[in-house]
Amino acid sequence: MNKKIKAAVSHHEREVAELRADHELAVEYLKAAMESLDDPDDRAAGLLALRTVAEAYGGLGAVAAEAGISRESLYRTLSAKGNPTLKTLLAVLKAVGMKLSVEPDQHMAA
Repeated sequence: MNKKIKAAVSHHEREVAELRADHELAVEYLKAAMESLDDPDDRAAGLLALRTVAEAYGGLGAVAAEAGISRESLYRTLSAKGNPTLKTLLAVLKAVGMKLSVEPDQHMAA
């Protein structure tokens, strides 16, 4: 028997492909993830989401170059234990075609 074996596509690879194909999805994905950045127990999720979007929009090397930081620094910054400066966060967002914005807190708007 000659069986064809399909190459397995990881969840991460599929996620990167979906984000690359749909910019609005990437924006909403990051909006949701950015909310976790003020929670020290959940900060890693937000940083890893930004890393996934960076992978989708050129790869970490290209995004790092566009942001004006080294690739190694970007890897560390967007790791689960990363702690990006505001300057780095803004540069990475710009490199992937996004920007930081402020909205009223729904809990405070009553």
